[in-house]
Amino acid sequence: MVKEGKVLNFVAWLTGVLVSLSVGFAMTDGILSLPVWLGGVVLAKIVGWIVVITTLISAILAILNQ
Repeated sequence: MVKEGKVLNFVAWLTGVLVSLSVGFAMTDGILSLPVWLGGVVLAKIVGWIVVITTLISAILAILNQ
């Protein structure tokens, strides 16, 4: 029972990491952007890189914490 919970938590964590990286890289490539009144493509690229970097850092820290 405990092992199933750990597996489910890992799958949820991995899904979150993959989605975050997908969205972040889509923003850096210009596939996803923000409306002009929110900064447009330039701000989307900056935010995309922030998402990618913070996701990678948090994933590394989570692995090291185990």
